[in-house]
Amino acid sequence: MSTLDLAQTRPHAPSEGGQKIDMKKRAVAVGIGNFMEWFDFAIYGYFAATIGQTFFPSAAPGVSLLSSLAVFAVGFLSRPLGAVVLGPVGDRMGRRAVLIITVFGMGLVTTLIGLLPGYAAIGIAAPILLIVLRFLQGMMVGGEWSSAGIYIVESAPSHRRATAASVITGTAGIAFLTGTALAATLSATLTPAELASWGWRLPFIASIIMAAVAMYIRRKLSDTPVYVELEHRRATGNVQEVARGEKVRAFILSFAFASLFGVSLYYFITYANNHLTQTVGLSKSSSLWLCSIALVIYTLSHPIIGLLSDRVGRRRLLLFAAGGLTLLAYPIFLMMNTGSTALILTALAILVAITAVMDVVLLVEVFPASIRSTGAAVGHNVALAVLAGPGPFLAAALISMTGDPNIPAWYLAGVSLACFLVLWFMLPETRDKDITQG
Repeated sequence: MSTLDLAQTRPHAPSEGGQKIDMKKRAVAVGIGNFMEWFDFAIYGYFAATIGQTFFPSAAPGVSLLSSLAVFAVGFLSRPLGAVVLGPVGDRMGRRAVLIITVFGMGLVTTLIGLLPGYAAIGIAAPILLIVLRFLQGMMVGGEWSSAGIYIVESAPSHRRATAASVITGTAGIAFLTGTALAATLSATLTPAELASWGWRLPFIASIIMAAVAMYIRRKLSDTPVYVELEHRRATGNVQEVARGEKVRAFILSFAFASLFGVSLYYFITYANNHLTQTVGLSKSSSLWLCSIALVIYTLSHPIIGLLSDRVGRRRLLLFAAGGLTLLAYPIFLMMNTGSTALILTALAILVAITAVMDVVLLVEVFPASIRSTGAAVGHNVALAVLAGPGPFLAAALISMTGDPNIPAWYLAGVSLACFLVLWFMLPETRDKDITQG
């Protein structure tokens, strides 16, 4: 694929009559690719224990799982590098260019993970290669999430930006739901030996098919009206330099938002399933189905939250989410640790309902157009690398060290409180902001 193909000049925005059709096409194209990206990333978390046994065999209780979750965190540590590399591509060559690169890279790397021989076959080379592939996988995700959000929000009417952004979080939820349901099905239909030998590999290898479909669809996209306008202003020398103070403020806000969102999301998406099996003592199948039900709630919440955000604004909803997680983190873990199906489902439902309030639209609205791709990608992914990615590993490690099954709640509550304070003092209402400026 040539640079010219990625960066070619796009047509102007469609006429009003064709705007709805064009917006649906963009939403489908971004949604399908985003689904594939997050399905790939999610299945690693769901099969963490099995992957740990395959690549990090150990007789000591919990060591294989901890090793696998540590490699999961590696995928987050590489995200800032992906943001630094791919963010500027979005600002210089267009939002579409990044979407094509990330979907191709993610599909290829995930398939290679599925084909990678285990420790028993190639020894120490197996975990080393797994770490390298996870690092590359994280780089691709580092460019995908913010770029997909920017693309769909910049393409939407100003009064529907949060509703449009719900496509990103909603399709991510569907991807995680599909991954959970698939993992539950494989766990229920295959013997433990079959699952450990080859069953866990199937969804990884299938990624190459989804990547090909997403690549085909995304190559047919035009770039966003905001980016087309930005290119026109650049050609006429009409782009103003963004002040350093504005950049710093936008980065802090995106870091706080992404920390709040990322820690709560990956506590639920990655850690909850392992907590329910390893700590609470539920069967793998039971914990996966409980998480699947909660994921349905999470996925269905997003369009409603998007509509609400477009009506009442971003600030109030985000402060509600941060305050809610600060106060309810400990009760959520208390309920999960009872082992009661009803209380576990209630706890997960509360967690996902609050997490769903955090809409990706804020990443777009706090940055000026000329640095949006770089700024949103870096702010979001640094937060996930520093706080969210290590979250599942820290939760498991804290329980291993202290024996207290409720102790992970304090990490979630502490991060949420810090983010609440930052957002309270620094976040303006961005619902009516002109995102074409800058």
